Amino acid sequence: MAFEYFIGARYLRAKQKQSFISLITVLSVAGVTVGVMALIIVIAVMAGFESDLKTRILGIESHLVVRRYDESIANYRKIRQQVAAVSGVAAATPIVNGQVMLRSAGGVSGAIIRGVDRKTAGHVISVLTPALLDALYQPRQTGGATFVPPGIILGRELGRRLGVITGDTIYIISPRGLLSPAGHMPGMRRFKVAGFFESGMFEFDGSLAYMQITDAQKVQHIPGAASSIEVRLADIYQAGEVAEKIQVALGPSFWTRTWMQMNRNLFSALKLEKTVMFIILALIILVAAFNIAGSLIMMVMEKTKDVAILKTMGATDRSIRKIFVFKGVIIGAVGTALGVVFGSALCWLLEKYKFIELPGDVYYITTLPVRMEALDVALIAMAAIGICFLATLYPAGQAAKLDPVEAIRYG
Repeated sequence: MAFEYFIGARYLRAKQKQSFISLITVLSVAGVTVGVMALIIVIAVMAGFESDLKTRILGIESHLVVRRYDESIANYRKIRQQVAAVSGVAAATPIVNGQVMLRSAGGVSGAIIRGVDRKTAGHVISVLTPALLDALYQPRQTGGATFVPPGIILGRELGRRLGVITGDTIYIISPRGLLSPAGHMPGMRRFKVAGFFESGMFEFDGSLAYMQITDAQKVQHIPGAASSIEVRLADIYQAGEVAEKIQVALGPSFWTRTWMQMNRNLFSALKLEKTVMFIILALIILVAAFNIAGSLIMMVMEKTKDVAILKTMGATDRSIRKIFVFKGVIIGAVGTALGVVFGSALCWLLEKYKFIELPGDVYYITTLPVRMEALDVALIAMAAIGICFLATLYPAGQAAKLDPVEAIRYG
């Protein structure tokens, strides 16, 4: 071991003449520990929120949407096969979109309808479970004078707003002037509630309704066509590259949009918030770093004669700087290590036991989501040690500037 590190370690172990210096050292370690621990917990919770939001959003929205400029996709079966054959695509399904008004005996509400294909929709839209698709595509009774309405699946909040349960009848009022079966009001079509889905996102649960693709084509007056082809990818972070491949395969009459582009504002806001919280909580570590600087300055004053003797024995200014920098960095490293241990332990406890509850009527979740990422923890630890290192430079520099003759004479 180099003598600088040996002496720095001696200074850490030895009891200072002024116990106040030791107290400030302990407080510095505690300050770094609290700062690192708070940063790890807050960043892990925010990462958990982001991951949970992403999962819920992508349970409803596809990873990538393919549309035709200014018109519907007439040969959607062929286009779907072309899209599904592109490398990186896990599944693809045709969708018919439209805006309508829903009316029931209990209320009226605007909604977005989505016509889905039974064979392929479940592979792309995760909220459409096999049970819901079976209920939606339940065979209708044929024959007789009784009209059996087609099925529709509503978001849970939309169903509550309309005041309906499974098996109830609702009417769709289309702005396109829907031609309805005989005996019903023009512009209206009757549907039977086949079930409900729940994504956990109020925006989706309160506005979306799913129906058979053929029924949606009738509502939108696009028989045999689809509004878009929606795609699920093998790797969601390769959406941009896969979108370019699909553009090349389909030609210039089609355009694509990825999940990142569709939710850019939301995820940009979350990223900005995460960065701001990192900066704010890093101030706790900065305060602890000032304590480290203060304790080192007082130690330099206490060890003036030691520094003078070392210099007369041949120690260079660089060696003196190393001694005090080493001590300050060790204080920061110990505080950082303790903060990482305690922060990780608290995150594990939060994730396992979920003892912090959130009001379900305010938030879409009832407990704090926690997701620790190794990169975040590493960045926090590096930032903490870096701040502590910078705090040592001034007192170490002052120690290196000491004149040994003056220090021994007046020390």
